[in-house]
Amino acid sequence: MIKSIGHFIGGARVGGTSGRTGDIFNPATGEKSGTVALASAAELNKAVELAQAAWPAWAATPPLRRARVITRFREIAEARKDELAKLIVDEHGKVMSDALGSIQRGLEVVEFASGIPHLLRGDYTEQVGPAIDSYSTRQALGVCAGITPFNFPAMVPLWMFPLAIACGNAFILKPSERDPSAPMLLAEIMKAAGLPDGILSVVNGDKVAVDAILNHPGIAAVSFVGSTPIAHYVYSTGCAAGKRVQALGGAKNHMVVLPDADLEMATDALVGAAYGSAGERCMAVSVAVAVGDKVADSLVKSLKPKLERIKVGPGADPQAEMGPLVTKQHYEKVKDYIDTGVTEGAELVIDGRGLKLQGYEGGYFMGPSLFDRVTKSMRIYKEEIFGPVLSVVRAKDYEQAVALVNEHEYGNGTAIFTRDGDAARDFASRINIGMVGINVPIPVPVAYHSFGGWKRSLFGDHGTHGMEGVRFYTRLKTVTSRWPTGIRSGVDLSFPMMG
Repeated sequence: MIKSIGHFIGGARVGGTSGRTGDIFNPATGEKSGTVALASAAELNKAVELAQAAWPAWAATPPLRRARVITRFREIAEARKDELAKLIVDEHGKVMSDALGSIQRGLEVVEFASGIPHLLRGDYTEQVGPAIDSYSTRQALGVCAGITPFNFPAMVPLWMFPLAIACGNAFILKPSERDPSAPMLLAEIMKAAGLPDGILSVVNGDKVAVDAILNHPGIAAVSFVGSTPIAHYVYSTGCAAGKRVQALGGAKNHMVVLPDADLEMATDALVGAAYGSAGERCMAVSVAVAVGDKVADSLVKSLKPKLERIKVGPGADPQAEMGPLVTKQHYEKVKDYIDTGVTEGAELVIDGRGLKLQGYEGGYFMGPSLFDRVTKSMRIYKEEIFGPVLSVVRAKDYEQAVALVNEHEYGNGTAIFTRDGDAARDFASRINIGMVGINVPIPVPVAYHSFGGWKRSLFGDHGTHGMEGVRFYTRLKTVTSRWPTGIRSGVDLSFPMMG
C-alpha cells in the first residue's frame, strides 16, 4: 500500500497544498512505498505564523512545567521506540538494532533537556556597586528551525527540537524527504505529551522549504546537519539573513593505529566504526592510518576475514548486521567512488560492488569494501564517501600520522589506538579535530556533553546538545538594578564605575 505523508502543522497532520510531491522507497526492495508532500514557501509561512502566535505563552511557562512535557514525551517515545525503529528500517534501511540504538541516543538528549530548570539558572551578584545588584538570565530566541539529514531520521531531530522547546522556543522541523515518517510520529508524540499546538511543526520539503526557512524573517535560529557544501550554504545564507546558525557538515574521520596497539581490539573497532549503518554516518571511520608497514599488513590481514563474515541483509532480518544504502542514487555514488579508487591505483582488497541478495534483487545493497595503499592525493581519501568503504593509509611514523589528520579539510572526529598514555595525551592535545577518541572508535559525546567538529565539519560557534545546545537556543541578558535607598550621587558624566 502506498502511503501519503503531508505535514504536521498546528498540532495535527495536514495534507500538502503545493501540488508537489516526492517519492519514498524501501531501500531493501527498491520499491516505492509512499509519497511525501514538498512544501511551498506559503506552507512554511503558515507554520511560522502559528509558532509566532504560540511561543510567547510557552516561553512564559515555568521551566519546570516545560520540563514535565519533555519528560512525558520521553516516556511515550520510549514506549513506542519499536514502532519508531520500524519506520526507520522501512524508509532508511538500517538494521533494527542500529535503528533502536540511534533512537536511544536521541532520547538521552531528551532526558538531558528535561533538566532545563537547572540548565537555565542564571547568576546573581549583590552589591556590584553601592546599592546595585546584577544578575544574568538566558531567554528563548523565539521561533527556531532544524534541517535534518536522512541518515538519522529520529536521532538528529531529537538532538534539536526537545532542547530548543525546553528552552522556551517554538520549533519548525524540516526533515529529510527520503525518510519522513519517524519525524512525523515524533511530532504526534510531542502533542500527546501535552505540548501546545503551534510550538512544534514538521514541514516536509526540498530546497524550496530550506530556502524559505533561511530567508524567513520570523525564524531566529537554524540548526542543520548534512554535507559540507550544503552546510556552508545554509550557514552563509542564514547568517546573511541575520539568523543564528549552527551547521554541521561532512567528515573524513581517521583512526590512527600505533605499533603498540591491541591489534584485535583495533580491528574489531574498525569493523564496527567503518561499516555500521553501512557507513552512512558522519562519525564513521573511513580512514585507518596504520603507522608502519608491519602494522598495516597485520591490520589488513586481520580485517579481511572479519569483513567477509559481515551479514548484509534487509533491516527487518534480525540476523542482518548491515542493511542497504538509502537510495539508488546514493548507491551509484558510492559505487563510483570505488571505481575511482581502483582507477587511481589503490589496492582493492575487498570489493563490495555487485552484491545481490536472493529475493531482494532490486534493493540498494552493497557489501563492505576495503582499500589498501591509499594516498592523500586520491579522491577516495580527500572526499566523504558516506558508504561501507574503508581506506588504509600507511604512515611511516607517528608524526606523519598526526600531520595527515591535521592537514585534512574535515575535522569532525578522530581516534587513536595505543597502549602508550604519553602518545595518547599528545595526540588529544595536538590534533585539530572537534571530537577525539582514545581507544574509542566513534567518540560521539554523551548527551550532557556537546557534539561538534572543527574546520569544514562545523560552521558556527556552537555544537549541538549539551550546554552548547542550551547556549545556542537561548540568548544572554544581564540586568543591573538599583532601588531608591536615599543615596544621591548627583550627575556624573564619566564612565560608570561600580567598584
